[in-house]
Amino acid sequence: MSGSLLTQKRPFPVTVVGWLLVATGVIGLAFHLAQIKPQQPFQTDILWIALVSVAAVVAGVATLQGRNWGRWLALAWIGFHVILSFLHSWQEVAVHVLFLALFAYALFHAEATAYFAA
Repeated sequence: MSGSLLTQKRPFPVTVVGWLLVATGVIGLAFHLAQIKPQQPFQTDILWIALVSVAAVVAGVATLQGRNWGRWLALAWIGFHVILSFLHSWQEVAVHVLFLALFAYALFHAEATAYFAA
């Protein structure tokens, strides 16, 4: 490959995961903030969910920028969802484990590792 590592093209799977995180975070944040009721000032569960949505946006943007900590945050974010899904159905666990595997592959295969190392 010619050119410096700083001009290395972002691998397509990294782009997909990055934008998926940004979209999921923005949609989740908008949805959950809309559920806040002024009559109930201490809705800490919605605030925690909003924080998780912000983490998705941060992870997505950092991943798109090629920041190594961003891919680790992305993996932690989906790993957190795997843990949470154990409180729900086995189907939800299976879907989140599948996404965890896809995220891990997309963010840690050889081409992605070279991109994040640049």
